[in-house]
Amino acid sequence: MIKPAYVIGVDVGGTFTDVFILDEANGTVTTTKVPSTRGDQSKGFVEGIGQKVADFGLISTVVHGTTVGTNALLERKGARTGIITTEGFRDVLEMRRRDRPTTWGLKGSFTPVVERPDRVEVGERVLADGSVAQVVDEAQVKEQAKALADAGCEAVCVFFINGYANNDNERIAVEAVRSVWPNAYVTAATEILPEIREFERLSTATLNAYLQPVVSSYLDRLEKGLAEKGFDGDILIVQSNGGVMSIDTAKRYPVRTALSGPAAGVIAATEIAKAAGFENIITCDMGGTSFDVSLVAESEAALAAQTAIDFGMVVRTPMIEITTIGAGGGSIASVDKSGLLQVGPESAGSDPGPVCYGLGNDRPTVTDANVVLGRINPDRPIGGKLSRLDIDASRQAIKSHIADPLGLSIEEAAEAILKLANAKMAGAIRLVSIEKGHDPAKFAAMPFGGGGSLHTGALIKDVGLGSALVPRYPGVTSALGCVVADMRHDRVQTVNRLLDQIDAADLGREMEAIADETEKLLAGAGVAFAAVDRVYEFDMLYLGQTHTVSVPVTIPATGLTADTIRAAFEAAYKEAYGRLLDGIPMRVMNYRIAVIGRRPQLDMAVFAPTSGKPEQDCRIGKRSVFCDGAWHEAIVYERLDLEVGAEITGPALLEQSDTTIFVDPGLRGRVDAYGNLVIDRRNGADV
Repeated sequence: MIKPAYVIGVDVGGTFTDVFILDEANGTVTTTKVPSTRGDQSKGFVEGIGQKVADFGLISTVVHGTTVGTNALLERKGARTGIITTEGFRDVLEMRRRDRPTTWGLKGSFTPVVERPDRVEVGERVLADGSVAQVVDEAQVKEQAKALADAGCEAVCVFFINGYANNDNERIAVEAVRSVWPNAYVTAATEILPEIREFERLSTATLNAYLQPVVSSYLDRLEKGLAEKGFDGDILIVQSNGGVMSIDTAKRYPVRTALSGPAAGVIAATEIAKAAGFENIITCDMGGTSFDVSLVAESEAALAAQTAIDFGMVVRTPMIEITTIGAGGGSIASVDKSGLLQVGPESAGSDPGPVCYGLGNDRPTVTDANVVLGRINPDRPIGGKLSRLDIDASRQAIKSHIADPLGLSIEEAAEAILKLANAKMAGAIRLVSIEKGHDPAKFAAMPFGGGGSLHTGALIKDVGLGSALVPRYPGVTSALGCVVADMRHDRVQTVNRLLDQIDAADLGREMEAIADETEKLLAGAGVAFAAVDRVYEFDMLYLGQTHTVSVPVTIPATGLTADTIRAAFEAAYKEAYGRLLDGIPMRVMNYRIAVIGRRPQLDMAVFAPTSGKPEQDCRIGKRSVFCDGAWHEAIVYERLDLEVGAEITGPALLEQSDTTIFVDPGLRGRVDAYGNLVIDRRNGADV
């Protein structure tokens, strides 16, 4: 008998913790979904694995997509943090880019994560050309650091103006702070982001410091909990850029986990779609709290240089472009003072959860609407938290909070909740597709998360998507993404010189040396890679412009030349804007390096049904479903029993342990060779 060797992906969301288990010895997969444990997510993490794996000593690698950092930022529950900065620059974090929450409003308020008394100044000055005008006073730095610690700060960020051009003063100050600071939570801005633009650098570094005590303590508890169960393998953490990093790197740079969980889902969806022959997809991750959307074109997820987690909380680090709205299964529906129906962003979460959970919430949610309309089987709730859902409680909540105030029947009110939620989701999809020049008809929706598959048909109709591809295990797709994600490390450095003033060969050697240094992080992670790739890019623009274009380059064996950089810039600029600007010098703002350790690919054929049954043999009943203002009789299927090639005609419901799929009237579903369900319009159907 072959001894099992497990690689496990765990995605912890606001409502459920999803576990994906790959047995590398025999190529089989197992999944489970358990309620997330508020207060200490590591408990649900370990319990979820323990449900399927008795001996933790057989686990070689655990890969984790976490929302601890995301939630701490959104809820402003990071550690009290201090900032030590250059005289005259203590308010950079508050001034931002002179923007405000409501652009066209008469007023706008913003409270930074670090209050003004905790932002202190010291004498030092580096000029924009990198020359040191005033050397920093170490004694003054230590004095200010001690004052911040005495005031109750748990973490501190050292940020000096123009540190990207020369970080000597900042490095001296950081060493001084570390010599007196009571813990390891000291962040140097240029260690996080040695890039021009003071606000973005300070914001990213400050948020790193703000998260460090929270994320580090969580990861410490996670390591301890796994070790107590006998685990002695590797723990990897998913980054916002879709790659993974070691747990020690995550403790040093927790800001890189800002969109960890959603990024894992996009990576998994990309790999599933690629295997199934879909190059263009729009991922639709619907959990209990949020709906995350991302566009993948030609099998490449889009990367953004920065994002705002919330207003004023800017993180400038490469991350997958994801649009998030408050429209999850637990999003609460209400009628506002003007008599208009609202859905979200407030969520019931997993505790107390939707009304049908019977745990104390009395306000209806999207899940309650799906239960009332027959789309969710009350006798088969996902997640293992409950044995049955209380449909009568859902009906009463919708009646009292929505139906009666709006003069609707319970079913009409429930459908109104879903239509509004679907409209918000459709708007998010249009934002990443139509508004960026993509034709939705050329894209397939990829719904996943616990609730995404219930809304697929509505999104196809509302947005005009070509089809939908529902993965074999939609509810644990993000956990699968943890298993298939590559290890990736990104570096950036400001150059800020005209191309004609640069020694290109010397710059190329510097970039290769940084890549060599970065690759050592991969070697130290103890993970086997199928290959290691390097990606080199410049941020460039014409003199006088403010916005850069990303310019990919290849460094030849003979060395980098100015002509190589110029040709690459012209190609990138022409692709972006359609023409070049003659006679204007080119400026190189930054260079960027990504070192990617390619992990062995997971053969998606592992999901293919091996003993599937014909469509008629998988029918387990019928259920009345309310859709488009009328009741329909829908056939209910055991989804995972369907054979390859089986076709389903809507209206139909396909049930499995981690989700329910609703095939709307006028649509059809077909099981492909990898066990995915491809949903599209029936021939001639008017939907």
